[in-house]
Amino acid sequence: MTKEPKTQKTKASVAGFIAAVEDETRRKDAKAVDKMFREITGEKPALWGPSIIGYGVYQGPTGAWMRAGFSPRKANLVVYIMPGFKEYDALLKKLGKHKIGKSCLYLGKLADVDEAALRELITRSWDFMAKKYPE
Repeated sequence: MTKEPKTQKTKASVAGFIAAVEDETRRKDAKAVDKMFREITGEKPALWGPSIIGYGVYQGPTGAWMRAGFSPRKANLVVYIMPGFKEYDALLKKLGKHKIGKSCLYLGKLADVDEAALRELITRSWDFMAKKYPE
């Protein structure tokens, strides 16, 4: 039996969550990234758990999960690139200052990255998820 993900979609206010981000730069970056995700995905965001802003939903092997998202954390702005980064070396070189995990892109602040490259990463990730998990 497959376990449901610990982080679940909530009914909490995304706008309220972003407004409560303490650091002014992180809060402004979160608003800009939210706008970017809305434009790319055509989806309204939902808060997943206490701190992840997600767009769209898919049914994966462990249950419902967001197709794309980000989190304005204290240390970094974290953008979730669901397929990982294997195919994105050229874009990552253009992106600017960042760190990566398995599917996490860690950004200090938007001013340090090429927003066109970030937009392309998010778009490709969204397109990948749409093909892998059609509605």
